[in-house]
Amino acid sequence: MRVIGIDPGLRNLGWGVIDMAGPRLRHVANGTCHSAGDDLAQRLLSLHRQLAEVLARHAPDCAAVEQSFVNKDAVATLKLGHARAIALLVPAQAGLAVGEYAPNAVKKTVVGVGKAAKEQVQHMVRMQLPGVQIAGPDAADALAVAICHAHHLGPAGRRAAVIRAAG
Repeated sequence: MRVIGIDPGLRNLGWGVIDMAGPRLRHVANGTCHSAGDDLAQRLLSLHRQLAEVLARHAPDCAAVEQSFVNKDAVATLKLGHARAIALLVPAQAGLAVGEYAPNAVKKTVVGVGKAAKEQVQHMVRMQLPGVQIAGPDAADALAVAICHAHHLGPAGRRAAVIRAAG
């Protein structure tokens, strides 16, 4: 089964694709969609098109998106929410089930500690996906989201996803 993890961002939206075969995980691809345009609508359209192309190219069976946290800057939080909407919309348009995970749940699953530093997350992504060449910090976070989703699916969830994808 193929999983895409998405780390939403308005400037840089990270994505990572992994394959699951039983308990084994294998890296497929990762990268970052960079928004283009002068206004918010153009930037969102740019992210939508790029992410839709990634899904078309890699044909995942399911998706997982990192939830956003609320910070002190309400405007920045709202803009991140727009990017997160794109991250949820594109897989839904492709007919995929979408899981959502809080940042500390992703870190706890991948590293074992909910307050892990970005460097620790990247290290553990490399350990769990041997030979991976990570395209940047946003892509690393997206791969961590995909790994988290794979672990939370478990054997029964994986079987159900395979049946959904086949039917």
